[in-house]
Amino acid sequence: MKLNELAPAPGAKRNRNRVGRGVGSGNGKTAGRGQKGQKSRSGFSHSPGWEGGQSRLIERLPKRGFNRYRIPVQVVNLRELNRFAEGDTVSAETLHARGVIRHENRPVKLLAKGTLEVKNLTVTVSACSAAAREAVSAQGGTVTTQTEAAQ
Repeated sequence: MKLNELAPAPGAKRNRNRVGRGVGSGNGKTAGRGQKGQKSRSGFSHSPGWEGGQSRLIERLPKRGFNRYRIPVQVVNLRELNRFAEGDTVSAETLHARGVIRHENRPVKLLAKGTLEVKNLTVTVSACSAAAREAVSAQGGTVTTQTEAAQ
């Protein structure tokens, strides 16, 4: 067998059906769309769940329960605090300025992934894991959460 002899299996390749190309083609005139109606018009499209003007199934079913609205917490790991200098104050504003977090006004949680090499950091975040708190204090720093600061 040679590369120039390779060919797809017989019947594997079919020409696409070109609709609207004359009555003799079998898909001429209305081009397989039937007679009149919304679905026969050009530009027609529908979204998932569309039922042709009938109320959608999801609208007909009874609603149960509720959805809890939760503000997403931004996670900051210990290794990301190595961008700061010794003795710096770390807060949501400074983390946002350094590009560690995207939103300055959303809660920030400090987690203990990675190792902290910077000493004497003063960290103020919304929440903090116990392991992260220990790691910062082991380097001579302090962690205060906003609930502690409010008291």
